[in-house]
Amino acid sequence: MKNSIVLSLLFVVILNYSCAQDAENKATTPNSPVFKAELFVDELQIPWGFTFLPDKSILITEKGGELIHFLNGKKSIIGNIPEVYQRGQGGLLDIALHPNYNENGWIYLTYASSEGEEKGGHTALMRAKLDNNSLTNIEQLYKAVPNTTKGQHFGSRIAFDNDGYLYFSIGERGNRDINPQDITRDGGKIYRLYDDGRIPEDNPFVDVDGAKTAIFSYGHRNPQGLIKHPITGEIWDNEHGPRGGDEINIIKKGANYGWPLTTYGINYSGTPITDETTMEGMEQPIHYWVPSIAPSGMAFVTSDTYKDWKGSLLVGSLAFQYLERLVLEGDKVVKREKLMADLGRVRAVQEGPDELIYVAVEGKGIYKLIPIK
Repeated sequence: MKNSIVLSLLFVVILNYSCAQDAENKATTPNSPVFKAELFVDELQIPWGFTFLPDKSILITEKGGELIHFLNGKKSIIGNIPEVYQRGQGGLLDIALHPNYNENGWIYLTYASSEGEEKGGHTALMRAKLDNNSLTNIEQLYKAVPNTTKGQHFGSRIAFDNDGYLYFSIGERGNRDINPQDITRDGGKIYRLYDDGRIPEDNPFVDVDGAKTAIFSYGHRNPQGLIKHPITGEIWDNEHGPRGGDEINIIKKGANYGWPLTTYGINYSGTPITDETTMEGMEQPIHYWVPSIAPSGMAFVTSDTYKDWKGSLLVGSLAFQYLERLVLEGDKVVKREKLMADLGRVRAVQEGPDELIYVAVEGKGIYKLIPIK
């Protein structure tokens, strides 16, 4: 029995090392530059998320709690922001506009909130409108419980699908052995709501006693990328693994993504978490990274602005401080490419209304990628 355990542990270590070498070999740097990176918005600290308003100005969330409006080269601070719980990875997180923003004016934000009876905080989702550089009509749509003073894994990203449903992610808040696999608890989940916060009647767990009925999928670790596929309409996420095992997943109704029962990663100490990378009834990632790149925001390239990039997936790397381009054939990653190497921790990426790519880098700002003809 002891010998089999030792062999299993050895297999996991060898697997991680082998995959690490393979991943490193496949991540290439272009021979000739496709773009030049031009600093567009300067002096930002941790720009977690950003979105473009119809007038092409930008709303930017600073993790420290500021919402910034960038218009005509100038930054202004938006007022009336709800109190943000500051601890570890918690703060003011993602931002997104309603798909019909021009008609209804709704802006959605996720943030760490201390509201509740317990000490600490947890991830919340709200919506509001913008009037004269201040938020109005503020409505909290979801608040995860219970609060905890742990500083890890708040998530969080926001996405809308083609039917107008709102999806958002919350990490497992450092409680990996309980939260991700328990649908009666918040954390380690991707949630789906109507745009006003109501629970859709066909959510997968609405008829399960005690379940958090906003849950759409579970078994996640810390999803920090969440976007709609521009052709299929599917919701894709990326999420942080531990030491290795960062993932890209296509989110399916009621699906279990395995954490921590299955993973391609190991503990930060180098010890195994499990020897299982697959398990019946659990989804496999369409791609995983070993070693971890610490993926953050991501975006699909939908235009022909950059040579041969259309259809690619862009993912920011916090750990290795670059932007990664993944070339896809369907839902298979066939090539990886390092862009903006060593420029800094890439936190968010968006394709702008001008069909250019914008990249938020910690400690610097938002860069605009100008194509080289």
